[in-house]
Amino acid sequence: MLEKLKTDPKTVGMRTTIRAIENGEAVYAFLADDADVFITRRVQELCQQKDVPYERIRTMKELGEACGVQVPTACAAIKRHA
Repeated sequence: MLEKLKTDPKTVGMRTTIRAIENGEAVYAFLADDADVFITRRVQELCQQKDVPYERIRTMKELGEACGVQVPTACAAIKRHA
């Protein structure tokens, strides 16, 4: 599923990922294991409330690279196609 971050519409980062989950736009989320627990816990709780499946990724660096950005990323989501 991680490879879909390169081709599908996505969010990168906490604010945009939370917004997408709250608005029903996110279909799948990713959380980095080495990110701040405050960030990942909030996103994980929202995923559970909104029935959005999620996957844990080992490092923020790995998640950032999968998103095609040059910075470590705590969370990301694949968005629904418009």
